Amino acid sequence: MPQDKLDNIRACVFDAYGTLFDIHAPVESNAASLGEQAAPISSLWRHKQLQYTWLRTLMGKHADFRQITRDALDYAFAANGIEDDALKEKLLQSYMTINAYADAASALAAIRNSGRATAILSNGTPEMLRAACNSADLTNLVDELISIEDIAIYKPSPAVYQLAPDRLGMAREEICFVSANAWDVSGAASFGFQCVWINRFDMASERLPGCPRARIKSLAELPSLLTGAT
Repeated sequence: MPQDKLDNIRACVFDAYGTLFDIHAPVESNAASLGEQAAPISSLWRHKQLQYTWLRTLMGKHADFRQITRDALDYAFAANGIEDDALKEKLLQSYMTINAYADAASALAAIRNSGRATAILSNGTPEMLRAACNSADLTNLVDELISIEDIAIYKPSPAVYQLAPDRLGMAREEICFVSANAWDVSGAASFGFQCVWINRFDMASERLPGCPRARIKSLAELPSLLTGAT
């Protein structure tokens, strides 16, 4: 399917979890300990993690993403009748050294080799993002790690997306924003980024304002979509 080219892009800014890093990897690496409950727990953990970011933002009761990730796992364990603090800690530690998708490093390298900047804009804390990048050998491929902790508000607030042009020193329309989360793409496109939705799992489009310029299945498709000055 033909894709729109993204014009005059100077930087590519990536969401972290689900986009560069496999959110289900922590549970998959401990699947033997969870048995048939592994998939339901992984799904519910992610669902509650995102839900708590939105609810805490609306409530004005911020907690950082590491705490939210812990709270969401607490909920997922309780909902599935599991009481195992040692396993819970093991899963949380796995989240700190989460696996990158196989297409992440080569795409980041290709973008940097084209003369464009790379950055991560994430709900994750700076500590979480540094640990994940170090573990996945992405540190030298990412120019800027931008965390919502700078403003203590979660995506998809426009104030979060404003962090990227402020840090990178460029206009919003010069930034390509890439996310696997359709709601995140909607927020970023509404803000004014040129957006690419990496739809790894054939998910339905959100019924929200803001549409991606392009839809891809792999990050390997991204570099060829970028045109214009660097």
